[in-house]
Amino acid sequence: MRAFVLTQASNFAGVISGSIIFIALPWLVLDVTGSSAQGALVIAASSIPGLLLAPMMGSFIDSIGRRRVAWAAEGVTVLTTIAFPLMAVFGAINLWSLVVLAVIRNIFSPGGQSARKSLVPDVAAKAGLTLDRANSLHEAVFAAGFAVGPAISAIVIGFSGPMMAFWWSAGAGAASALFMLAVKVVEKQEPASADDDIKRPLRYAFEGVRALGRYPAVAILFISLLAVSLIYIPTEMVVLPRYFNDIGQPEGLGFLIATMATASVFGSLAYEWLAARISYPNLLRMVLFGISAAMLPMAFLLPQWGMLVLGAILGFSFAPVIPLLNTVVQRQVPANLRGRVFSLEMAVWNASPMISFIAVGFAVDQVGVQPVYLALAIGVALASLAISSAPQMHALASAKQAEQTTS
Repeated sequence: MRAFVLTQASNFAGVISGSIIFIALPWLVLDVTGSSAQGALVIAASSIPGLLLAPMMGSFIDSIGRRRVAWAAEGVTVLTTIAFPLMAVFGAINLWSLVVLAVIRNIFSPGGQSARKSLVPDVAAKAGLTLDRANSLHEAVFAAGFAVGPAISAIVIGFSGPMMAFWWSAGAGAASALFMLAVKVVEKQEPASADDDIKRPLRYAFEGVRALGRYPAVAILFISLLAVSLIYIPTEMVVLPRYFNDIGQPEGLGFLIATMATASVFGSLAYEWLAARISYPNLLRMVLFGISAAMLPMAFLLPQWGMLVLGAILGFSFAPVIPLLNTVVQRQVPANLRGRVFSLEMAVWNASPMISFIAVGFAVDQVGVQPVYLALAIGVALASLAISSAPQMHALASAKQAEQTTS
C-alpha cells in the first residue's frame, strides 16, 4: 500500500503545481498584454510541444521506466517554472518571453502525469486494489489537487500578484518529484507486439497512435476527450479568465475552478460505484450530456452563486470520464505500450485546444464573452449527440468484460 500512497502523494502535489499555473499563466499574460487574443496565443503556442513530442515522451516512459520518468519530468518542470519569476527580476518579461518559457515548460510537464497513470496498475496490484478502485482514487486525488491549486493561485495573485504563484507551483512540483523518488515497485513488462522495437525509434514512438485503430473502445474515449478539450477547455482558459478579469474578481475565477474540481473529487470517487451499475456507453453519455446541461445556463453569466452551483454540476458530471479512460486503456493495452497511449491522451488534452484557443480569443475580443460562451456550450451539446450514436460505442460496451492485465 505504501507505493500506492506515495504515488498518490506525488499525484496530488504535481497537480497542485500544474493547476496553479493553469490560473497564473493566463492572468500573467493578461496583465502583460491586456489582450485575450494574445493570451490565447501564449496558451496555444505552449501546447505545440505537447502535441509534437508526446510520442517521444511516451517512448521514454515505456523504455526508461514509468517511475524514473515520473520524477525526472517533475524535476525539470520545476526548473522551467522558476524561470518565469527569475526573468521578471531582470525585466525581461514580455509576450515573446512568455511564449518561449511556456513552450519549454510544456515540453516536460505532461510527462509526469502520463508516467504516473502508466504506473497505477503496478502500484495497485502491489496494494491489492482493483483497477476500477485504483483509478477512481487516482482521479479523485487528481481532482482534489486541482481544487486546491486554483484556490492557492487566486489567493496568491490577489495578495502578491501572478509572479509569486510561480514560486508556489515550483515548491509543489519539487514535492511531487521527491514523493515519486521514494516509490519502490516492480514495473510489469508486457511487450506490445513482436515488432515493437525500440531500435526503430520513429515506429516505436508512434505505436501509441496506431493503437487507437486496434482498440476502438479506447478510440471513442479519445474522441470524446478531443471534443471536450477542443470546445470546452477554452471556456476555462480564455473565456472565464477574460470575464473575471473584466469585472476585477480574480478570486471569483479561482473559486469557480476550485468548485468544479471539488465536485470532480466526488465524481471520481463515484466512478467505481457507477461503473458497477451502468454500462460504459451510458456512463460516457452521462458525462457528455451532464457537461452540456451545466454549460448552457452558465453561458448567460449568472451571478456568482449560480455559476458555482452549475460549476459543481459540471465538475461532478465530467469527472468519471478520466478513470473510465484509464481503466479501459489499462485493461486493453499491453503494459509496455501504456506510456505511449497515455502520452497521446495528454497531447490530446493539452495540445488540441490550441486549434480553438486563438479563434476563441479573437472572438471574445470582437464580440464579447457571453456570445462566445453560448456558442461553445451549443458546440459541446452537438458533439455529445454525435458521439453518443457512434458505432465505437459497441466496443466500449464489451470493454467492461475485458480481462484485467494487472495481475
